[in-house]
Amino acid sequence: MPLYPENALLMAPLSGFTDLPYRRAARAGGCRFAFTEMVDVASLTYARERSAGMLRRGPEEEFLGVQLVGADHEFIRRAADVVNEYEFSVVDFNLGCPVPKVAKKGAGAELGRHLDAALACFAIIAERSRHPVSAKIRIVDAEDPVPTLALAKGLAELGAQAITVHGRIKEAFYSGPVNFGMIRAVREALPGVQVIANGGVTGRVKYQEIRRETGCSLVMLARGAMGNPWLFNELSLGDAYVPPDIDEWLGVIREHVEGMIELYGEESAMRMARKILHDYLKGRGFHSVMKALASAVATRADFEAFLARTKQEHSESYWTQLEANPAAERRLRR
Repeated sequence: MPLYPENALLMAPLSGFTDLPYRRAARAGGCRFAFTEMVDVASLTYARERSAGMLRRGPEEEFLGVQLVGADHEFIRRAADVVNEYEFSVVDFNLGCPVPKVAKKGAGAELGRHLDAALACFAIIAERSRHPVSAKIRIVDAEDPVPTLALAKGLAELGAQAITVHGRIKEAFYSGPVNFGMIRAVREALPGVQVIANGGVTGRVKYQEIRRETGCSLVMLARGAMGNPWLFNELSLGDAYVPPDIDEWLGVIREHVEGMIELYGEESAMRMARKILHDYLKGRGFHSVMKALASAVATRADFEAFLARTKQEHSESYWTQLEANPAAERRLRR
């Protein structure tokens, strides 16, 4: 049985972001298929109590995947055993993260460039996991499809039920053109595996483009949904989508941050919430004073003051244009 239905939209595992409050905001915006934050296998082994919070699943979460990252075989074994103690819909292995702190350990996208080593690591998860397994990769070479296809085929042969392909090489990080042709090549080479297209989807135009050019009906959203959990409904509902007004928008922010306070405590939550608030503000017509206030939030009282000021300072022109033309949201947020 396939992991995902046709036309499914998935939320990417984002380190430092996709915790339970973040996922609840996304689910309110139409997200059904979500993942935990990316979990380092060494951290899960040596700091299990601290890392266990990243594995927390809400009672309302019908589908939740967990993503592991690492390159040490023993840590991978131990992490797979820990994950077996939890209820997850799928265990995903990261072979696509390009950030230096991951790559310098030989993990993520760096590991994905070493075929035998990557497959050896994935084989451990596939063998030990009691859950379905999948993988997230980046294209290995911008011109030559052979190494990317070899990686994808090897993962499929080891039992990957789904493979997400980010259409950029490691050095491109999260910017620049997405290689749709390479994603299509993987999809066409693996008819029995669900191939998920990933990279650069920020709105309807990009969503339609990646589906058309790759032939994939499954798409993973990542940075495009940061600060815009409504993107899931925007893409799935099409012309029936109604964007949030200022009050609904503020309500989601409140619930998101209050969930963080409940999970982490006020001091830690406020420190972590600053980047979340910046994402919600981005491109919505707010002046720099609001960005400065977001950076200074340190207490619940500061957060309440931020919300009140946001209601006063919001751009009437942005929300008026949005109400008149919902499809303009992504253009306005650039």
